[in-house]
Amino acid sequence: MSDLVSIIMPVYNGEQYIAEAIDSVLAQDHENWELLIINDGSQDKSAEIIHTYLDPRIHYFEQENAGVSAARNLGLTAMKGDYFCFLDGDDRFTPHSLSSRLAVFEDQTDVDFVDGQVEKWNQDFSKHLSTWNPKFRGQPLSDLVKMTGHSFFGPSWLIKRKEGKTYQMMEGLSHAEDLHFYIKLAADGGNYSFSNETCLLYRVHNQSAMSNLKGLGAGYLTLDINLDQLDLPPSLRRAYTRKRKSIMFKSFLRAGKVWSAFRYLFG
Repeated sequence: MSDLVSIIMPVYNGEQYIAEAIDSVLAQDHENWELLIINDGSQDKSAEIIHTYLDPRIHYFEQENAGVSAARNLGLTAMKGDYFCFLDGDDRFTPHSLSSRLAVFEDQTDVDFVDGQVEKWNQDFSKHLSTWNPKFRGQPLSDLVKMTGHSFFGPSWLIKRKEGKTYQMMEGLSHAEDLHFYIKLAADGGNYSFSNETCLLYRVHNQSAMSNLKGLGAGYLTLDINLDQLDLPPSLRRAYTRKRKSIMFKSFLRAGKVWSAFRYLFG
């Protein structure tokens, strides 16, 4: 039997897109997977749609609304896979998403995290906006903290599960929670690599993280504070602070929010 991959999918009021996300998992050419769908207190027809899928590899959980990190944590606790990854309920996998990344693990036995290309599409998937290409191989901690964009787009890593290790995300964050999670993983050691194939089709719409600048800025700031818990060189800590202020300053300016831009920069 080939390696089991756990796919963790949080859903909150996702009736418009959830079927597309599930169908993209069912279309995988690597068939040994389990899909853990966590309904995070949805008030729409998400549960009704999910229950139409009878594949025994799909496992359904419900919780009161507690946020994406809490939903993912439920999946992380319940997963049984040799590898695991995340898929949001409004995005899609490509058919080779799992197999292309697993092939890298097979070829490069010293890696712990494998990424792939990410295509950004508009809300109805009628227009391809851009493609993110990973550009880093090796120990990713410094690269992640510096936020170069070479080893991190979003929740697109396939992660080799370590026996006996507990995986949990910081709850209460609505933005940058996946970056914080990956930084914690990298701080414990491990190498990053990537496939040259596209693994994720990312939907850009009004609920996308980058559209909520205040929430994103708050997430970056919370992450800055929590980096103090890691034994990082002072120069690396300063590099993160400079980068998150630069990102948010430019983002606020592009949105025409000049006062917010300078308040974040000097706050």
